[in-house]
Amino acid sequence: MPAVRIPTSIPHGRTARRLEWPHLPPPVRDLVERRCGSPVVEAVSQGAGFTPGFASVLVCEDGSRHFVKAASTRAQRMFAEAYREEARKLAALPDDAPAARLRWQYVGEEWVVLGIEHVDARQPVRPWQAADLDACLGMTERMAQALTPAPEGLDGDDFPTEFADWPAFWDALRTSPPDVPGFAEHVDEAAELAARYAEVTVGTTLVHTDIRDDNLLLTVDGRVLLCDWNWPVVGAPWLDTLFLLIGPRGDGLDVEAALAASPVTRDVPAESIDVVLALVTGYFLRSAAQPVPSTSPYIRDAQWWQGEVCWRWLAERRGWS
Repeated sequence: MPAVRIPTSIPHGRTARRLEWPHLPPPVRDLVERRCGSPVVEAVSQGAGFTPGFASVLVCEDGSRHFVKAASTRAQRMFAEAYREEARKLAALPDDAPAARLRWQYVGEEWVVLGIEHVDARQPVRPWQAADLDACLGMTERMAQALTPAPEGLDGDDFPTEFADWPAFWDALRTSPPDVPGFAEHVDEAAELAARYAEVTVGTTLVHTDIRDDNLLLTVDGRVLLCDWNWPVVGAPWLDTLFLLIGPRGDGLDVEAALAASPVTRDVPAESIDVVLALVTGYFLRSAAQPVPSTSPYIRDAQWWQGEVCWRWLAERRGWS
């Protein structure tokens, strides 16, 4: 049966509070125009996501279009570092990875700027629709094949190591319990599941780890591409497919049927799925309780919603009434 849709007031597609073209210093705008090869006549800021860095589709005088990201190394150091990492990862991805290509990059003392291939595309419709989910599931299936083993240069960071701090979020949640049904009765079981994450997430596949609607592009030529390759890790090939299903589950789609049908997940033990759901549930619920950053007014709402979705999904799978 389809899951019950969990309502949300998050303005999907309009969650980001970004730098825009006029905010960039003149030397940075001059640099971008030189790299693009023509003066910029229009800049369309991308409203999805939860980071404040510059991310715009630029239309140039010669009719060309470019996707450009930029962040200040002083005022936005964390995001500038993320863009620097994204450039490194994009350059190392194989041609059959579902990603727009890196065209150029500038890494200076004060700014990091990326020029990325512009693609004619849209993001998945929210609430999620079955056709969009099917297309994205096809992408994660192909990606698991293309990125196993992890490409050379991207085979260093592994999932168990990178997510080692996450099981401890359950200790913090015991101190400040979230308002989700059945939490007090089942927090210990959820924490015990999350603590076993390392034994089920090990693998040799490059895993994106952050697949959400705002990181997906459905192109006019039928492809599905992933954005924001900042922090992929090496792990089990089914992880991205599971992460993809969180949003559709919250929007009421039958993701259990998708798990059973996908060649990437259908043979994964149910207990392994539950372990990873418990791991990410703790992260989302704990993160949602943190102060709201001024640069991202909707991020805590989004984390809470995903945490509630994962908790209810886990409870259904475990038979917690």
